[in-house]
Amino acid sequence: MRFFAGPTLLVIDELGYLPLPAEAASALFQVVAQRYLKTSIVVTTNRSVAEWGAVLGDTTVAAAMLDRLLHRSVVIKLDGDSYRLRDHHARSQDQRTATADTRRPLQ
Repeated sequence: MRFFAGPTLLVIDELGYLPLPAEAASALFQVVAQRYLKTSIVVTTNRSVAEWGAVLGDTTVAAAMLDRLLHRSVVIKLDGDSYRLRDHHARSQDQRTATADTRRPLQ
């Protein structure tokens, strides 16, 4: 626990990408509770707050964790394609444009 309590800023990236086992959700709650009002936490996720009960496997743990995380916090919601998807779409469009010039109708 000291390892996770130590840094001034703890970043938890992609929370909810995979469901957490009960013991992992409990450990995560303990980390959040220990850091509460003392140090900063950044959480990135593609899951809505309403889905955290399913992600953590327990709606009570999710509610308690969100209570601590959302108190005195700033929530930034980003919509749209990720940078990876945006880059993929741009490359696909470039390839379509490049091959369009070489195509000729069959006669």
